[in-house]
Amino acid sequence: RGVFVFLDSLILGMRITTYSASFYEEEEEETGKERTPEQAARAEKMDKIIESVVTVIAFIIAIGLFFVLPYLISALLSRFIHNHLLTAVIEGLLRIGIFMGYILAISMMEDIRRLFQYHGAEHKCINCLEHGLPLNVENVRRSTRFHKRCGTSFIIFVMIVSIVLFFFIRVSSPMLRILLRILLIPVISGISFELIRLAGSSDNPVIGLLSKPGIWFQNLTTREPDDDMIRVGIASVEAVFDWKDYLRREFGPQTETSEEARTA
Repeated sequence: RGVFVFLDSLILGMRITTYSASFYEEEEEETGKERTPEQAARAEKMDKIIESVVTVIAFIIAIGLFFVLPYLISALLSRFIHNHLLTAVIEGLLRIGIFMGYILAISMMEDIRRLFQYHGAEHKCINCLEHGLPLNVENVRRSTRFHKRCGTSFIIFVMIVSIVLFFFIRVSSPMLRILLRILLIPVISGISFELIRLAGSSDNPVIGLLSKPGIWFQNLTTREPDDDMIRVGIASVEAVFDWKDYLRREFGPQTETSEEARTA
């Protein structure tokens, strides 16, 4: 189940990013020559092809960057470190380090920083509702931008689970080790998905401790949004979800309009 959620999130994320970017293209086209319906249809078809190709390439790069590269580096270090457990931990730490470096690098781009602000607005909206508060700018602004079920936390769980799982891979062929790491991605994703679901609904201190790295990494992948971004987040929730019905079902009918909820 986890791997399908991961792939669905990857594809959906690419589509949303492409859709958002299309508005910038439309603004540029308004000042230039307008396209005919045939040209628009061809452009849309080409966009879908490009989107599919980019998704596949991004997935391949992600596997190479976060799974194959850490293994290759740890394999080189294993010539000097003759401890399988330590080598597995080093591989996992390299994987996390590469991910952190990637996030820090892309966060230098202005568009990515704005994307992280919208990411923060999304979390704030969800946390606002899950604490029984009506969805308005004031309540959302005061909600935290960190969330246990964030995709960032999922990725960190993937990296932690991979350390444990790869420790038990003891084959002599380097190529087979790489192949097994790739083939085990669905298993790792599935375990990580169940763990993040558990983390979102459990107060168990052990699960809470495992969630801490993902929450900490959200300092990198989220930013505090401005009020306009919060309004976009609220509008996005309202477009797909009846939050008033959710509050009535989960917290009682009084929460929707109570002044206590607004000032909590």
